[in-house]
Amino acid sequence: MNKEKYIVLGSAFGAAIGSAVGVLTDNIALCISLGVSFGVLIGIILKKESEKK
Repeated sequence: MNKEKYIVLGSAFGAAIGSAVGVLTDNIALCISLGVSFGVLIGIILKKESEKK
């Protein structure tokens, strides 16, 4: 998988999970931004792990 795809997939899943949590907690803006941030972080970690192999 391309290196950029990990970051894109992480941010997409983070936005999806963040929007779901945001609807439940009635704070959509905060939860989407946190979800994208954590998703990008996970994408970067996965990218680094795949480079090691």
